[in-house]
Amino acid sequence: MLRALEIRDMLIIDRLELDFQPGLNVLTGETGAGKSILLDALGFVLGWRGRAELVRAGADQGEVTAVFDLPGDHRARSVLRDAGLPDGDEVILRRTNSRDGRKTAFVNDRRASGEVLRTLSDCLVELHGQQDDRGLLNPRGHRALLDAFAGVSREAGATRDAWRRLGQAQAELADAEAALQAVRSEEAFLRHAVAELDRLDPQPGEDAVLDERRRLMQAAGRIREDVAKAHGSLGYDGAEGLISNALRWLEDVADRAEGRLEAPVAALGRALTELGEAEQGVSECLEAMSFDPSDLETVEERLFAMRALARKHGVAPDDLGGFAEDLRGKLAVLDGSAADLKDLTKAVAAADAAYRAAALELRARRVEAAARLDDAMAAELAPLKMERAVFATKITEADAGPGGLDAVAFTVATNPGAPAGPLNKIASGGELSRFLLALKVCLTAGTSGITMIFDEIDRGVGGATADAVGRRLARLAEEAQVLVVTHSPQVAARGQHHWQVAKRVADETTLSTVTPLAGADRVDEIARMLAGDRITDEARGAAKALLAG
Repeated sequence: MLRALEIRDMLIIDRLELDFQPGLNVLTGETGAGKSILLDALGFVLGWRGRAELVRAGADQGEVTAVFDLPGDHRARSVLRDAGLPDGDEVILRRTNSRDGRKTAFVNDRRASGEVLRTLSDCLVELHGQQDDRGLLNPRGHRALLDAFAGVSREAGATRDAWRRLGQAQAELADAEAALQAVRSEEAFLRHAVAELDRLDPQPGEDAVLDERRRLMQAAGRIREDVAKAHGSLGYDGAEGLISNALRWLEDVADRAEGRLEAPVAALGRALTELGEAEQGVSECLEAMSFDPSDLETVEERLFAMRALARKHGVAPDDLGGFAEDLRGKLAVLDGSAADLKDLTKAVAAADAAYRAAALELRARRVEAAARLDDAMAAELAPLKMERAVFATKITEADAGPGGLDAVAFTVATNPGAPAGPLNKIASGGELSRFLLALKVCLTAGTSGITMIFDEIDRGVGGATADAVGRRLARLAEEAQVLVVTHSPQVAARGQHHWQVAKRVADETTLSTVTPLAGADRVDEIARMLAGDRITDEARGAAKALLAG
């Protein structure tokens, strides 16, 4: 609900504070008094596109603030959360417009974009009038309006879910077909490469092992003769024999040397042990250097083959095994693709069937609801003196989508036998106003928490028809806050809260004022609407009769 509207230095308003109430709020005044300026100001703070020049002459900046109460489950709360804005029991919108045209918006004292304002406005306010292109006259919203009237949230949700599952199944099939096409284009390469890798069968770490063996074998021919000489020098015919003889001779005389030979004997023993270990190591080296010359050729052939294959495929030699596994995986996709595509195609068909079943169930509910809406509209149009007009909800085939298979459009024929067409193309100004009001009355369900604004919705009607308009506006106001800009005394008399918009001149400056009316002041305003500038006792009596209802 719109609780407060504050306007500063906008158009011909210097400062204005309005506290609105639940129910039916009416604004009346002479033509040109500034009633439309209030809507311009409200539209400005809501981010709607409107007049370019809004700042009052002589002021540097104009500002509008609007305060809305938010129930706990109001849709605007999710908009605030999604935008990272504070969420509470009220939302305060403030927007400024500087003389140079710069506009700045705030939501709950946080900077916000005009797009955020417009998204919030869709949850907070509905504007209905003869130039309405945001609400009932916009064909793009007719399907959603019919769905709200029909109460098909379950069927609509099932259709959206089925559409999402169909899209997933189609995407999986498309991905599989694309992958298969890519693999098929390189099938010959894959089969040749896998066969080549299978024949070589490279192992992790094998490159380093082969390289080490190759270098060792290359070096063996050059150093083996010296190693063999060293091995001979270390053996029994060399150092080992000499040390052994020396040790044996010293041991034979050690007991007669009064202990002086114990240390040399021990040192020679250790030397024999170390010498044995050295001889063993040299022996193993000689054994390792003992190879068939053809072994070097074999090692080099395998090492060069692995490195050539690695260069060919742009991988490291140690990664050839993993690369081979990747290629085998692609071949497995290729070899198993026929069965996989068959399963995926079946899944798409099943998802499509489920989607169409859900969409057709939704269509059936829409068709039934369309007939109910048309009957309800016929009942509403008769008291509005449009009993010969025909309202029809047209449901036609549309491209498949998350909302189903249907396009919905509200059409009218103002006279029997006349061709039906869109509301804003067929109806005249006065007729259009009544069509919109009747439609809004029928579609009231689901609009709780919305402030509905009707801008001269009663234009072109009077008498009993205007009274019928007023009664329907009052009925709407039982479930939602309604603001009405009106020239009709019959409508004004139905208001629960009444404001008069007037112009005054101060210091050669024209300003617009808004005054709440009650009691005798309200009687006089309605009498003025009935009789004109000269208010008579008869006009006051008629005004009192209207107010008495």
